[in-house]
Amino acid sequence: MPVNATRTATHRRFLMCRPQYFGVTYSINPWMDPEKPVNTALAIQQWENVRDLYLHLGHEVEEITPVEGFPDMVFAANGATVIDGRVLGARFRHSERSAEGPAYLAWFHDRGYRDTRIPVHVNEGEGDYLLVGRQILAGTGFRTDSRSHAETQEFFGLPVTSLTLVDPAFYHLDTALAVLSENEVMYYPGAFSQGSQAVLREMFPDAVLANAEDAAVFGLNALSDGLHVVLPEAATHLIHELRARGFQPIGVDLTELLKAGGSVKCCTLELRTG
Repeated sequence: MPVNATRTATHRRFLMCRPQYFGVTYSINPWMDPEKPVNTALAIQQWENVRDLYLHLGHEVEEITPVEGFPDMVFAANGATVIDGRVLGARFRHSERSAEGPAYLAWFHDRGYRDTRIPVHVNEGEGDYLLVGRQILAGTGFRTDSRSHAETQEFFGLPVTSLTLVDPAFYHLDTALAVLSENEVMYYPGAFSQGSQAVLREMFPDAVLANAEDAAVFGLNALSDGLHVVLPEAATHLIHELRARGFQPIGVDLTELLKAGGSVKCCTLELRTG
C-alpha cells in the first residue's frame, strides 16, 4: 500500500484473560527466570491498560476466567485459532501449559461454538498461526509441530505457509512477525531460517523490517486493526517506521508480562466469526 494511502480501522473481537494468577514459576523459554521477582498487581494494571485501549478504539473484548495454577493463561493467543467461526484448539508442547488447551476449548463450547477441533499434533494457537488476508502463516521450530500445518490447512480450508524459527528468544511466530493489514506484515529477519527469509521476501517485498533492538523488546508482538498498531512502547524504530507508512502506532507498557516472554499479541486472541 502506498505511504499516502488512506488506512481504516476494522472492528475486531478479542478474547483475553486477566493475569490474576500470573507468575514465573518455571522456565520454558529464554525470557523466563523464576529467580526474578514478579509483580502480579503491576501485571494486572498493565494488562487492564491494553484491554481498556482496545475498548477505547471501538473493539469488543470478552474475557475467559483465569484458573489458579495456570500462570501463563494470560497469553490467550496461545489458546486456540479462530477463523470464520471455526475453532482449532491448542495442544501445548510443555506439560506446564497442557491444561490450558482444554480450558480454552471449554470456553468456546460454553458459548455455542460447534465447529471445533481437538488437534492431533502440537500447535500453540495464534502464537504460531497468523492470518494474513485469506492465507495462514504458520511457525515451527520450537513449539508448534510442522505436521500440524497440514492439519490446520485441512480444517480451515485455507493455504498455509510454513516458516521456520531459529532463534530460541523468538520461540513463537507472533514474537517475530506481526500482521499489519490484509497484505502487509512486519518481521525480524534474524528470527527465521534462510529459506523462510526468502519466502517472506517473496510474499511481502515491502514488509516493515524490525531491527534487533525492536525485536529484543518484543516490538513485533503487536496487534493491528488496519490503522492502529498497539505495540510495546520501547520499539521506537518500529513506531517511526509504522508512522511513516500511515499507521497510527500506540505504544504500551507490558514489561511485567515480558518476564514470561509475552506482550500485546500474546495477550490477545482474535475471535473471527466470518
